[in-house]
Amino acid sequence: MEPPIPEAFDPIDREAFENPTLQRLWLFIYLMPIFGLIPSLWNLSQRSSDRRQRAVSRLAITLALTWVLGYGLLNWGAGFSEGFGITQSGFLVINSLWSSSYFVVSLWLMVRVWQRRSLRIPGLSRLSKYLP
Repeated sequence: MEPPIPEAFDPIDREAFENPTLQRLWLFIYLMPIFGLIPSLWNLSQRSSDRRQRAVSRLAITLALTWVLGYGLLNWGAGFSEGFGITQSGFLVINSLWSSSYFVVSLWLMVRVWQRRSLRIPGLSRLSKYLP
């Protein structure tokens, strides 16, 4: 025989999501390169998170979109490198540096979250405010 379920049964414990340690863990997840884009988009679509989580989600999305745009343009440049005066391998080296810098900046932002410091990046933080 099963125990009775209380009337005010809430399958999701709301207090668990208000835990500061869990909220910091979510900030780490949002800042993960490439894979953090999906949770960040989900966070912005829900509109139920606090201000800091929304700001970090906006910054992570802006950073990822900037990386994708640069990556695509550098790959396009490598395909049509004959007219630019740079060899195809030159574009590919710059592309690898661009991708590496995206991962390093994401890691740097994670360290800043761990240190409980500001996550402002001069150009991107201002640009990220235009996201919903």
